[in-house]
Amino acid sequence: MAAAIDTASTGAPSGASSTGAPSGATILVSVSPGEVRTALLQGGIVTEAWVERAAHPDGVGDLQRGRVTAVAPAMAGAFVALAGGETGFLPESESGDTRRPIAQAVNEGMILPLRVSRAAQGGKGPRVSARLTPDEFARVAAAPHGAPRLVARGADAATRLALRHARAAIIVDDLASAAALRGRFGDRVRHQHHPAFDDTLEAAFDELAGPTVALPGGGRLLIHPTPALVAIDMDAGSAAGARGSGAVAALNLAALPVLARQIRARNLAGPILVDFAGLSPRRRAALDEPLKAALAADPMVRLLGFTKLGMAELVRERVHPPLHEVLGWPESALTRGLAALRRAAREAAARPGRRLALRATPAVLAAIEAEPGALAAFTAAAGVALVLLPDATATLPAIEDAPHG
Repeated sequence: MAAAIDTASTGAPSGASSTGAPSGATILVSVSPGEVRTALLQGGIVTEAWVERAAHPDGVGDLQRGRVTAVAPAMAGAFVALAGGETGFLPESESGDTRRPIAQAVNEGMILPLRVSRAAQGGKGPRVSARLTPDEFARVAAAPHGAPRLVARGADAATRLALRHARAAIIVDDLASAAALRGRFGDRVRHQHHPAFDDTLEAAFDELAGPTVALPGGGRLLIHPTPALVAIDMDAGSAAGARGSGAVAALNLAALPVLARQIRARNLAGPILVDFAGLSPRRRAALDEPLKAALAADPMVRLLGFTKLGMAELVRERVHPPLHEVLGWPESALTRGLAALRRAAREAAARPGRRLALRATPAVLAAIEAEPGALAAFTAAAGVALVLLPDATATLPAIEDAPHG
């Protein structure tokens, strides 16, 4: 279950609502070597969680000058070369000339101003649009000639959330990031010297990275992403049989807000199937309206109905990659390494001058060594380099005092 957050411990302004802002929302931004984590809190609950890595931007919102490489009338679109060697797909509906079919609207070799509208997924390149605002078009036109060319990066998570929640306080634990956000959002932005994420919020992010979510009153959600869809199993636990059908129905009903929050916070996308606990397909249909109500706060998700097996069939629009794709499923060596760097950075800040070592498997150490800027960011903040100690037997990365000599 998404953890409730004590806003006093996260540094939210006093005298506001329970989440630290008159709008009922607070945006917390935690910066660590190689990674930025951003949380939207509403009513003290994590409703959105974003993990961004500068070396691996998802590209959404990027302005590019692209070149058409192939027109595909059968697919109602065209392929375009983008900066960095990527190939994007331009749907006919986004060509900028909806009055004509794609084969007449564009031609091979044509140079187009574009905005990335959806991140790459499943081996397919990003989706792009030629329907730009006047300001976007002017920015691309003013850029140096040549294509493909990246003109401007899209907004980061903190900026996107701040634009959507116009009165939310924005709390940042990195001075440079706070200054950049303050240039756009003014006094809404506050820098704090201690971490923006307290232990409760760290635990909430840890839960979002895993497959199991505890439910109120017992039971759990089991979340299993696959290449085709996301399967979510609602498990009433070992006591389900002893509780009776009424109690199991109540457990399913009480779990719906948790289910909705997990789908949104994890940014799950595409087809989603939910298997409820211990109810016949006929009785599951009674959850239709309560489930719609639970999902109502998330405009990107729709309940399509129930399958003949009684599973709720949902679909959620994909724009940015789901959290599990960013972190890896199970967590990648890079995710484990950056988490260790984050812990090391906090220990170094708490005890300046201390020389630390990171003991981890060669795969974890190789991942952070290969991540551009990650170790350099740690050294810049700590004033001393982190010693890397390869240990093939290390179950989890460990921070320890660096050996002498």
